[in-house]
Amino acid sequence: MIRRLRWKFILINLLLVGLVLTVVFVLLLTSNARRLADQGSAALHMALNRGDDELPPRFEIGAPPEQENRYGDSNASMIPVFSVTVEDGTVVSINDGGHVDVSEETAAQAAQEAMDAEQDSGVLSDLGLRFLMEEKPDGTIRIAFADLSWERSTLRTLFLTCLLIWLLAMAAFFFVSLFLASLALRPVEKAWKQQRQFIADASHELKTPLTVILANTGIVLAHPSDTVDSQSKWLGYTQEEARQMKGLVEDLLFLAKSDSARLPTHPAQVDLSQLVQGCLLPFEPVAFEAGVALESHIDPGLTLTGDEGQLRRLVRILLDNAVKYAGPPHPAVRVALTRQQDKLRLTVHNTGDPIPPEHLPHLFERFYRADAARDRAQGGYGLGLAIAKSITETHRGRISVTSTPDSGTTFTVLLPRR
Repeated sequence: MIRRLRWKFILINLLLVGLVLTVVFVLLLTSNARRLADQGSAALHMALNRGDDELPPRFEIGAPPEQENRYGDSNASMIPVFSVTVEDGTVVSINDGGHVDVSEETAAQAAQEAMDAEQDSGVLSDLGLRFLMEEKPDGTIRIAFADLSWERSTLRTLFLTCLLIWLLAMAAFFFVSLFLASLALRPVEKAWKQQRQFIADASHELKTPLTVILANTGIVLAHPSDTVDSQSKWLGYTQEEARQMKGLVEDLLFLAKSDSARLPTHPAQVDLSQLVQGCLLPFEPVAFEAGVALESHIDPGLTLTGDEGQLRRLVRILLDNAVKYAGPPHPAVRVALTRQQDKLRLTVHNTGDPIPPEHLPHLFERFYRADAARDRAQGGYGLGLAIAKSITETHRGRISVTSTPDSGTTFTVLLPRR
């Protein structure tokens, strides 16, 4: 899929660039063709304005601009032009301007074709001439002819140049598009891999409780005559697995809504100091049973705008994680809530073995476990820290983790007050 998307991105980019370049070059060729035609017409008018024996003007190199323009377009004067005078359908004189070799037969043929065209100006394609015809009051006809080969040669050279530039530009843009596609699709590729891993992990986590439920119900159905009391053990296991599966599905729905920005929030003024203190109370007996010393330092009266339910869940996730993994020689968990400029800083620290550095960047990924076996044994699915990160980002905050052998592991959450 990513490969097809990459090539589609490159193709669309090349089509757009090619279309823009084609339009630009077509406009360039059209404007130059028009300019060359105008120069040819100007040369024809200059030829008609000259007498039969008059030569075209000579231009002085380095002359002032007003002298250069005295005779009109200087480029037009360089175009090969000749004129003929026709009386009673016969060419009576030819003015070659002193620098055009034209035979009487060619001049006569050109004059005849120009008169047969029944229009004052036009192009004689077979002879490669542009003509302009003027009828004098005495009945004579003067026709000026300009060679088209220079126009065609100029346009051909310009076309080949544009074609070469187009091909080189498309080749260059192909490699640029290839680089940009790799750069732009890198987050998409990462998200795609994470989605595939997420689906695989979710399927695996759901498969385990479903297998247990099916096994337990199979045992119960195998003894239809037994009482509910005699089968209570298997029913209890089934209920416990169903409860854990329900919690997993709820966590998955929470993350899915967070991803699609459809996570419902009820922002209000929340006293975070009281909220954290209230979350600590249920964990005191849990910590006592686990032999973990629970300490806290909470500045009073610290408030912010946020969703109280989500913030409570964030604090509970961090506390549960800290109590679970607090380790010897003196297991302890320390919670602190302080003000840091315009933000509130919540830290949850626990002693114990440090988290290996290679695991730290992945701790907030879904279903990721630094110690998979221990986390499964303690009933975790690897979604808690992912949910904590999602809640923090929903409140425009930032969550981070540090872990060293000397100081243990510390999770830090910075939340803006508004």
